[in-house]
Amino acid sequence: MQSYQGFEQGPIRPPSEASSLLLRVTRNCPWNRCTFCSVYKKQKFSLRPVADVIADIDTVHRFTTKLQEGFGSRVESAGNLSPAEWSAFAAARNWLADGMRSIFLQDADSLVIRPENLIAILRHIKMRFPQVERITSYARSESVARISDSQLAEIAASGLNRIHIGMETASDRILQMISKGVSKEIHITAGLKAKTAGIELSEYVLTGIGGREFSRDHAIETADALNCINPDFIRFRTLHLMDSVNLFAGSELSSYQWTSDVVQAEEIQLLLKGLDGITSRVRSDHSYNLLQEIDGNLPDDKPRLIAILQHFIDRPQRERTIFQVGKRTGHFVLMCDMEIPLRREQVEEICRQSGITDETVDEQLHDLIQERMRSGMPY
Repeated sequence: MQSYQGFEQGPIRPPSEASSLLLRVTRNCPWNRCTFCSVYKKQKFSLRPVADVIADIDTVHRFTTKLQEGFGSRVESAGNLSPAEWSAFAAARNWLADGMRSIFLQDADSLVIRPENLIAILRHIKMRFPQVERITSYARSESVARISDSQLAEIAASGLNRIHIGMETASDRILQMISKGVSKEIHITAGLKAKTAGIELSEYVLTGIGGREFSRDHAIETADALNCINPDFIRFRTLHLMDSVNLFAGSELSSYQWTSDVVQAEEIQLLLKGLDGITSRVRSDHSYNLLQEIDGNLPDDKPRLIAILQHFIDRPQRERTIFQVGKRTGHFVLMCDMEIPLRREQVEEICRQSGITDETVDEQLHDLIQERMRSGMPY
């Protein structure tokens, strides 16, 4: 058995966990076959020993204690910390500065481990950091659905109070084509089990995942599943995919056809119109999303959210072009930013210099995103 190699952190976390301490419980993804996801490809999944996770918790506790007692500068200047200890010290310092209120368990699916092991980790966290208000994790619907109601309730009682699930879509046809490894029924079962256990639930919807051909199916089926679950959060994420990726690898009959911004806006609007009888918070809280204005509580804000999308869809083509280019180049965040004269002038100049027209904007922005993904730049 491999000995403890020191403090670890994985590669990603949700934007809403920016202030959280990241604790690595598993390495990479236990499924790792989704055609749209490249994060863990060619990486082997493994469970970290519980003792190693406990040691990470203790290391962060030791450093936060020293920092709170005023010995942080002495630790930082000691010069005898290993790279793993430096990583733990930096994590502790940043977490302390952010208030030490939340912890995020990594990597892709912490609920795949044995429930009793997860409970032991959670209890140790609460013992070391009793002030922590929220402990969260990514999880696959398949993993949550397999856990008994009593075990899930004990996991919740031990401190796990939010789960982030990548639903992506609830269309069984699309789920099969993208090799997601779950069904609409499993998504619903997992979501209901989390809610019954008293765990706050964020469901992520991947816009554009059905392409042009299955956009309507994606919106309708996903809305139906969300109505069954009533998650605490519905979070939209925009699919950006290299053209070389065979997204619909699980189909011999269809090939993926990427969707324009207008089609994706219509898709989100159709999904929102289908939501009924639920009280979820709807958010488009990622900088890659075109319309970050989508932020509200159901059912009261539903008309306003639909109207935001309709406002974009109904705008003159030239106005849509300016906003799309401005958003993708970082000059705009919200549609109202178009009213800032200097920013608008800068975007119009980009269009002139790059030859972006109303007729070519979708293709040219698609090419821009492809180029940025190839170079590893944000898009």
